[in-house]
Amino acid sequence: MDQSEGRSHTSLALFRDRFGIDDRCLVAGLDTALERKVDYADLFFEYTTHSSVSLEEGIVKTGGYHVEQGVGVRVQAGERQGYAHSDEIDLDSVRLSATTARAVSEGTAEPRSIAVGGAARPDRDLYPVSAPPTDLPAERKIGLLEDIDRYARRDSRVAQVMASVDAEHRHLLMTGSDGTLVGDERPLVVLRVQVIAQDGSRREVSAQGMGGRYELEKLLDPAEWQPLVDEAVRVATVNLDAEPCPAGTMTVVLGPGWPGILLHEAVGHGLEGDFNRRGTSVFSGRIGERVASEGVTVIDDGTLDHRRGSLNVDDEGTPTGRTVLIEDGILVGYMQDRLNARLMGVEPTGNGRRQSYAHLPMPRMTNTFMLAGEEDPEDIVRSVDQGIYAASFGGGQVDITSGKFVFSASEAYRIEGGRITAPLKGATLIGSGADVLTRISRIGNDLELDKGIGTCGKDGQGVPVGVGLPTIRIDGLTVGGTEG
Repeated sequence: MDQSEGRSHTSLALFRDRFGIDDRCLVAGLDTALERKVDYADLFFEYTTHSSVSLEEGIVKTGGYHVEQGVGVRVQAGERQGYAHSDEIDLDSVRLSATTARAVSEGTAEPRSIAVGGAARPDRDLYPVSAPPTDLPAERKIGLLEDIDRYARRDSRVAQVMASVDAEHRHLLMTGSDGTLVGDERPLVVLRVQVIAQDGSRREVSAQGMGGRYELEKLLDPAEWQPLVDEAVRVATVNLDAEPCPAGTMTVVLGPGWPGILLHEAVGHGLEGDFNRRGTSVFSGRIGERVASEGVTVIDDGTLDHRRGSLNVDDEGTPTGRTVLIEDGILVGYMQDRLNARLMGVEPTGNGRRQSYAHLPMPRMTNTFMLAGEEDPEDIVRSVDQGIYAASFGGGQVDITSGKFVFSASEAYRIEGGRITAPLKGATLIGSGADVLTRISRIGNDLELDKGIGTCGKDGQGVPVGVGLPTIRIDGLTVGGTEG
């Protein structure tokens, strides 16, 4: 038995041993869901442990450990989906949820009997861990946060430090009327640091974070967390001297890594299957058309080892993959869950995701990024006479139907005569996702992924994601500022 098979069977064993969910229960739940004419039905079981500790002003402010468990049953009939869930995991709850979900409507398929065999397994294990990250003693997590607080305060301008560490460990089991039966075990950790720097009456804030699907012990290593704290202090203190940002239409250079959040929000959501099936995305019906400049290739890849957005299988049991969305500027595909793939006559891409057992799955991104080009990033900056360099972003908003977005830069600088000069405060980037892709004129060779902190919201659900970008130059982008 290889490691991925062992982890799949571990999840199956947990639900069998802790809750009595065996093959008989799975078959009974699916048979109940399929008593009417429906097109598809599935069961989703979850047992998740969460732990968290936060520190502020040198003392522990919050700490907790809790368990989330339940089962969700989905029934599909045409475009309609019935869904019911329970936080009790037993045969009666499964049957009741299946009966409730089935009541949504009738479909076209005949009732059938389901045979459930041994647990299927993912064909790889992207995030092996020796022990659940939630098992790490609280004392060690508190010690980490206290070390971070002391380390950040070495700079006398640091007035306040806030830090937190969160961990979760999810056991999942998914079975469907198409014969799918797969388990997964998903670790996830994140460390967040926020620093407030002060100089006289001026105060500036910088927030940094890192995480992924690995052991929490990794974050205890000073070689991992000290650079993160250094960056938080650097950005906060740099912004103490920031000038008001000019406003207008200008050339903007985006730095590598986290600025890929603009790509995620302004473009990525518009490439999800549900919006395109309904015709509400600016990219609907445009497969095969040029939607971006030459050289722009956008990927969604859920198969990257230990990444926050990666999954062995999605939340419908479909293996994740590397999905090319835009290739050399041409729109070639969308991200699909099972429902929208079936209705659009294509294959699912492993992008069916849900926040928990209490939520329906829908098409969502995993790790979404633009591939690197061939240009030296320094040459890209040197090519700009007057403009803005945006190194990182804070909040942003996007309208999926129109593609219009507004993003606030948390770290930005003037570009003057091909050189990065004064830091700027209050820079916002304003535009349209479909338009901004066509304004990319130069692409750097320095693709970076973010440090592992992204959470994507859609229809009230949040799921962990990754973003990435090389240095890119965007011509003629509207910048909102505070100058003048």
